[in-house]
Amino acid sequence: MSIFGKIMSAIFGSSASATPPGGAAGGAATSAGGAAAPGSAPAQTVDVAPILDKAVAAKKEKLEWRTSIVDLMKALDIDSSLGARKELAKELGYTGDTNDSATMNIWLHKQVMAKLAANGGKLPPEIKH
Repeated sequence: MSIFGKIMSAIFGSSASATPPGGAAGGAATSAGGAAAPGSAPAQTVDVAPILDKAVAAKKEKLEWRTSIVDLMKALDIDSSLGARKELAKELGYTGDTNDSATMNIWLHKQVMAKLAANGGKLPPEIKH
């Protein structure tokens, strides 16, 4: 499972099916019965903040998931090492310098928040995506 897939599963549950990085789900639009086109609004909305706040509360450290990709990943028990973040950046199509981890981390956080919102995640108003 992709790193973004692990984030989605941790927040939305194991039945979550995220739109793959890069846009539309390949080939899924041809199902019979006029199924919704890939990228359309999901059937369920999940309030992200209470899920992540609960995950943070279970940890023994202060984690700022609203602003930090590292803390978000730690809260969800997902590897937050530089290597894992570089892999996530690759999945999400980051074109910048992955050795500039501060810039990459900011970009990753924005992308993850935007993709959560695009897949039915309700974000707190202070998170701009």
